[in-house]
Amino acid sequence: MSGFPILTIMLLIPALAAIACLFVPAATARMVALGATFADFALGILLWANFDIGGAQWQFVEHGPRLGFFAWDLGIDGFALMLIMLSVFLMPICIGASWRSVTNRVPEYMAAFLLTETLMIGTFAAQDLFLFYLFFEAGLIPMYLIIGIWGGVNRIYASYKFFLYTLLGSLLMLIAMLYMVQTAGTSSIPALQSFDFPAHVQTWLWLAFFASFAVKMPMWPVHTWLPDAHVQAPTAGSVILAGVLLKLGGYGFLRFSLPMFPEASGQLTWLIFGLSAVAVIYTSLVALVQSDMKKLIAYSSVAHMAIVTIGLFAFNRQGIEGAMIMMLSHGLVSGALFLCVGVIYDRLHTREISRYGGLAINMPRYALFFLFFTMASIGLPGTSGFVAEFLSLMGTYQVSTWIALLCTTSIILGAAYMLYLYRRIAFGEIKSDEVRAMEDLSHRELWLLAPIAAVALWMGVYPESFMAPMRKDVAVLLTRVDRAAPPSDSKPTAGKPAATTPAAAHAAAAHGTTH
Repeated sequence: MSGFPILTIMLLIPALAAIACLFVPAATARMVALGATFADFALGILLWANFDIGGAQWQFVEHGPRLGFFAWDLGIDGFALMLIMLSVFLMPICIGASWRSVTNRVPEYMAAFLLTETLMIGTFAAQDLFLFYLFFEAGLIPMYLIIGIWGGVNRIYASYKFFLYTLLGSLLMLIAMLYMVQTAGTSSIPALQSFDFPAHVQTWLWLAFFASFAVKMPMWPVHTWLPDAHVQAPTAGSVILAGVLLKLGGYGFLRFSLPMFPEASGQLTWLIFGLSAVAVIYTSLVALVQSDMKKLIAYSSVAHMAIVTIGLFAFNRQGIEGAMIMMLSHGLVSGALFLCVGVIYDRLHTREISRYGGLAINMPRYALFFLFFTMASIGLPGTSGFVAEFLSLMGTYQVSTWIALLCTTSIILGAAYMLYLYRRIAFGEIKSDEVRAMEDLSHRELWLLAPIAAVALWMGVYPESFMAPMRKDVAVLLTRVDRAAPPSDSKPTAGKPAATTPAAAHAAAAHGTTH
């Protein structure tokens, strides 16, 4: 595919379709949006099929003209490939989920989703620092509109809170970017990843980026915008928010904080570990007492993303690969759980758990899918969640047994709040005639949930498909950060920290296989 600008085309298709949607009737806008998202999904499959595993780190590189501060430089590695695939896979499902539930201002709604897809792909594919910032921040705008126009009763409050939290966190990052470009003399992300900033400067730059990525993840205590945004967002808005937009923070840590500021990342690992451990325990306990289904799943997302952060900052192969699989798994499973909530909300128009009960009797297919995604969220062996949690916690255990112990409670607490939710909804007596009259999954709803279930099962049974494209990138990252890895709590006095030894060995082995 040499010379074929596939990334630019993947950006142009939803962007042009978004403009087209504004000038056509509602029914046509739905078809245009569905066609554009399927076209991008097909291009995504082509991208994955032609990705050279073990080849050059950056592939499908495009160098376009410089537009003011921005250079149109695009390219992907294994990390970006997987997250782009997650985006283009979930987008047609979001359009399908909105097919009948959204009847107000449909052309504008479809245009907002297509614009969101454009900006998500651009964020993952950008190789210029300011181009990344443009895509990263512009993604706020369509989601702000989706929540604010098509959301619930308190949508205005939720959309403003979402917008202000995430925007304010990113202003410090912009200042840090300006300093980096002035110091390094380039805005190229690959070049900056190999540039060594002074150690004392790295700390301030790391904190500036952390202010943005921590809100996006979201990490405790800057997570409070997420439950409000999820509760008020329409179903498809919750799917894409949980499925992809929460991954922008993890991608930022992976792309910027770790390789560009390795010494600062090593010195401040204690901060990440501490906040993540609190997030796992606190938000899981909060999820246990929720009466709103969407709010419960939103708090579970905070706990799951905390597993991502401890994996990333474990500075070893298991942790980083586990964090990436967790991002992919959470994107699929939490998106599917929000779809499951949307299915019964469309029938009864309430998210209160107490209103439901006995759905396994009159909605057996729905109960089966909901059970599968509940188990995947808990981390049942054979599902994507098990691979993600096992690798992340194993990587963390090499660095800190205490943090691994505290964060492993996520498995127990996750089982508690998810199984408690499932029991109240699916089992027991049917509580009202309205619930008794609820119909099982339609064919359209089956087509929305079945592909996600299939991929979550595929990832759990054969995760190598998803880890292979990222393996060399993990090795390159470990080579870069190995010198700054935090000491293990098991052998803190050794000449070389124990936690870095496996990382170095893995990096060297993987590096050797590429030559």
